[in-house]
Amino acid sequence: ATPSMPTAVPTARDPKVEAEVFWFNYRKEIVALLIILLGAGFVFGAYRFYSERQNSAAAAMLAEAKSSGDYQKVIAQYGGTPAGASACLLLAEAERGEKKWAEANTTLQTFIEKQPKYELVPAARVAMAANFESLGRPDEALSMYQQVSTNYPQSFEASYALICQVRLLKARGQNDAARQACEKILLEDRDSLWAAEAVHELRELMPKEQ
Repeated sequence: ATPSMPTAVPTARDPKVEAEVFWFNYRKEIVALLIILLGAGFVFGAYRFYSERQNSAAAAMLAEAKSSGDYQKVIAQYGGTPAGASACLLLAEAERGEKKWAEANTTLQTFIEKQPKYELVPAARVAMAANFESLGRPDEALSMYQQVSTNYPQSFEASYALICQVRLLKARGQNDAARQACEKILLEDRDSLWAAEAVHELRELMPKEQ
């Protein structure tokens, strides 16, 4: 009879050997990945450092600004920083003080485009609406006030935008819409500064027989 071949006994795997084999087979890929990760970490750290320095420099420059020209320099050099956003608002206020309402609106629109999520965007839109009124463009002013009360209902400016609408709607003879604006203030923001004004306007808008 043919003697049977001895069965090979499986050897236990040595983790250290396997690790060395894995490293040998994939060392190029591993090194490349490490370089990418280290590079990404360096870029993030460098960006953060650069961003902090930019913000500090912008804030210092804004603190020294006193004129429209100064604000424009801050915007030109640091437009993407919080100080740059503040400079836009200060410039717009300075332009409004000089009765440059169209220029102020251009400045405010630039601010909104650069900082669409900034918490002062509703205030910027209210200021734009007031500038439209000063320019004798009530339809555009009304539209802007409506955008504020509709798109930013939880903002401090929402009720103010509504009460401003009342005046413009009354001038157009749209008394029903004016009443609805007053009622919305009393329904949604009864404790606001404008609630008493809304009550006064509602009394004025009531039919005389009532």
